[in-house]
Amino acid sequence: MNSYQMHSISFPPIANEQARVLVLGTMPGKASLLAQQYYAHPRNGFWPIMGAVLGFDAQAPYAQRTASLNERDVALWDVLQSCVRSSSLDSDIDTSSIVVNDFSTFLAAHPHIHTVCFNGATAEALYRRHAKGPALSMLRLPSTSPAHAAMSMAAKTDAWRQIAALTNRSGT
Repeated sequence: MNSYQMHSISFPPIANEQARVLVLGTMPGKASLLAQQYYAHPRNGFWPIMGAVLGFDAQAPYAQRTASLNERDVALWDVLQSCVRSSSLDSDIDTSSIVVNDFSTFLAAHPHIHTVCFNGATAEALYRRHAKGPALSMLRLPSTSPAHAAMSMAAKTDAWRQIAALTNRSGT
């Protein structure tokens, strides 16, 4: 690890009572933490992909984008409640510092959630290794991070279209 360590604390979930799909990232990166917004890095594909898949304006103000997720019964959160890392990369997380979010309580409060979708392999691996909660259907989707450049935005968007089918909502 680098000498510079960043203690990161995640955001509260974005979810309505009728949420049916939970999208989980690993932990907000530096740009998101500074902006206090999920997926705030300008090159992260999350909002453009979700806008295309669910039919909302990905350039709308943050509050409108999060409301659009709620309107489409998609919840958003991170696997980790907190961790220490030396950069925004998931690979730089100090595994001894991991504190996982309380999924048992969250899922009990959101009983309509039937599928957990992971934004990348690290989110899935950490959830499977550390999270406690009811057994749900799980789906790993390609990371929307700009660090995952091996896949085009078009290919990522096509993969993420599965979310529309899971919520019975689709983009225009």
